[in-house]
Amino acid sequence: MKDINTKNLKSRNKGSVERETKLSEHDGDLMSLASKDVITVPPTTTIKDTAQLMIDNEFRRIPVTDPGSGKLLGIVTCMDIINFLGGGDKYNIIKYKCNDNYLSAINEPIKEIMTRGVITMNHKSTIRESVKVMVDNHVGAMPIVDKEDKLVGIVTERDFALSLAGVLTDQLVQDYMTTDVITITPGTSFDYVTKFMVRNSFRRLPIVSEDKNIPEHTPEKLVGIVTSTDILRYFIDKKFFSQMKTNSAEELLGDLKISEVMSKGARTVEPLTRLGDFSELLKEKNIGGVPVVKNDKVLGIITERDILKAINDS
Repeated sequence: MKDINTKNLKSRNKGSVERETKLSEHDGDLMSLASKDVITVPPTTTIKDTAQLMIDNEFRRIPVTDPGSGKLLGIVTCMDIINFLGGGDKYNIIKYKCNDNYLSAINEPIKEIMTRGVITMNHKSTIRESVKVMVDNHVGAMPIVDKEDKLVGIVTERDFALSLAGVLTDQLVQDYMTTDVITITPGTSFDYVTKFMVRNSFRRLPIVSEDKNIPEHTPEKLVGIVTSTDILRYFIDKKFFSQMKTNSAEELLGDLKISEVMSKGARTVEPLTRLGDFSELLKEKNIGGVPVVKNDKVLGIITERDILKAINDS
């Protein structure tokens, strides 16, 4: 397999060419790839407002910082909010602290559900070592801090994936995709899906037809996909709030089917697609992963994290 030279990782920071290409003598090459103008929230920001900020900016995570010192306190991700909505132990905030009152719960401060003890890199770190840390610890992003623990940037697996668009010409999707793919049907309950995603750290699930008239052994047709972002977007949509007939989270979420949340249709790639072309697709469509399909059969799923693994293996 062709080696992936980290010099091929192209900086995506906005600004002057000089700023992009001349690193401080005190910085590692990771800073050339990292986003430096990081949007953050203070720990008192409500869960609802944080979720809205994430959707408005198409973020899957936002660092939480001390408003006075700028020091990193934690990070909140889409999966933290899904955990809160019913997927895991953070649902206890709704159930017990807020007595099942959904509106009360989403106005709780983000510090209640943020992830603490975040793995970080420092501004002297290299691309190569950051990739290894992210892969080894199964994290999709790492804040970058200075010696005083002040946030100076953030790097995500998406940064690496998009930087290698068109570069990975020898590596194929079939060599890096996850083949043990789990699919669900549109009628699956929201409660089951959120619990399953949180328990298995899945950020997306392909959705296949549940037509009982399909002959046995016929591949189930891919009809959509549900992602952590889809779920987040659904629960901050004005339409959702306008249709609420109760404040009870249990009643609001209990009868919900994933068909109401999912994205209909789904971008796909074939197994022999080059990783570089897959990276181009991620960049063009602003998505983080797609099902791998051949002859209408879902064979696997490929994501930004798999590209990170390809870099780490090289």
